[in-house]
Amino acid sequence: MKRAEIITIGDEILIGQIVDTNSAWMASQLNAINVKVEQITSISDTPDHLVSALNDARKRADVVLITGGLGPTKDDRTKKVLCEYFDSKMVLHQATLDHIVDFFRMRNMPVIGQLNHDQAMVPDNCQVLFNPQGTAPGMWFEQNETIFVSMPGVPYEMKDIMSLHVLPRLAKINGAGAIYHKTVLTIGIPESKLAEKLDEWEDALPENIHLAYLPNPGQIRLRFSAFGQSEADLAEQVNQQIEKLMLIIPDAIFGYNDDTLAGVVGKLLLLKQKTLATAESCTGGFVAHSITSEPGSSRWFKGSIVAYANEAKVNILGVDQQLIDDYGAVSEQVVCQMALGARNALDAEYAVATSGIAGPDGGTDEKPVGMVWVAVATPEGVFAQKFSFTRNRERNIIRASQMALDMLRLELLKK
Repeated sequence: MKRAEIITIGDEILIGQIVDTNSAWMASQLNAINVKVEQITSISDTPDHLVSALNDARKRADVVLITGGLGPTKDDRTKKVLCEYFDSKMVLHQATLDHIVDFFRMRNMPVIGQLNHDQAMVPDNCQVLFNPQGTAPGMWFEQNETIFVSMPGVPYEMKDIMSLHVLPRLAKINGAGAIYHKTVLTIGIPESKLAEKLDEWEDALPENIHLAYLPNPGQIRLRFSAFGQSEADLAEQVNQQIEKLMLIIPDAIFGYNDDTLAGVVGKLLLLKQKTLATAESCTGGFVAHSITSEPGSSRWFKGSIVAYANEAKVNILGVDQQLIDDYGAVSEQVVCQMALGARNALDAEYAVATSGIAGPDGGTDEKPVGMVWVAVATPEGVFAQKFSFTRNRERNIIRASQMALDMLRLELLKK
């Protein structure tokens, strides 16, 4: 099994101007062909940093993938550094130059400048990897049994070079061995509590199966990584462990891998041929946003009423003003009427409603920031639950939305 490292180059990554999505995509593709990614490094576009990163990576990895720094401008230095690093000289690659000329001609730019011409200059000891989407070719070097591949940082250019050239080559030369990943999605149990519940089960995992806790607001992803000779055998091993896991936290597991909570709820509603509506105050439409992000949600989602002001709760959802006066908008009584109002107004079998104090201010001793009421209305009635979150407004909105969907999920599983 080959070991890989990824080096991403660019100050724009280090200052937070862009997010490095290249590494995540590359890692997933490499794992699919049983190449294990052991480290990802982001560095500035300076010769010293790149040389240092290459020296470190070659000590640990069989394959080093580099993205970035291949543009035509003076701040793109990667090609020159690689030329010196591999003790080579620049030569013209005619096929690349022809492609660059055609590339600009098709864009009504028949004359190319020197900077673009220079992109066809490559180290003489590299294998040139054709880039159909851009003007900077990829470069494949081999030295002392280590493979180095340099590609543009533009995501769609990198993906084409990886798919057309790099992944097929690596798949052919990769040694024996398999990697199998599966992620279990959980909700409603904090990471520390979940770790306590799973302590004995986790200690009994086979040595070739590793478990990682990956927390998100309100959710914990449990990622299994299994290593062995056969992917089918590894999948069976992991699924056996998941069966044991389900006996410990049955209600907390809502899906696997790329499942979403809204998508899981949608499947349950479709199975029962039922529909859903939402009434949102503190979440401001985030529950509806999560739902409508799911393809095909129009088959089971009727719509949402964002009733932020009390007047909207009364006039649109039919909440009794007296209940707001007596108990406040953030209360069990009001959120239950919100859910019933949405169910009636939008003619759905089920509805969820949220009302709370998202923060970072606006709380009181009786109703502190982070206090949220969530209600679920069903054909049989309505029920509500109170949650206490943090002072972080964004996380509170996400967690309240998730709790609303999860309360509905658990209700649908009962029937």
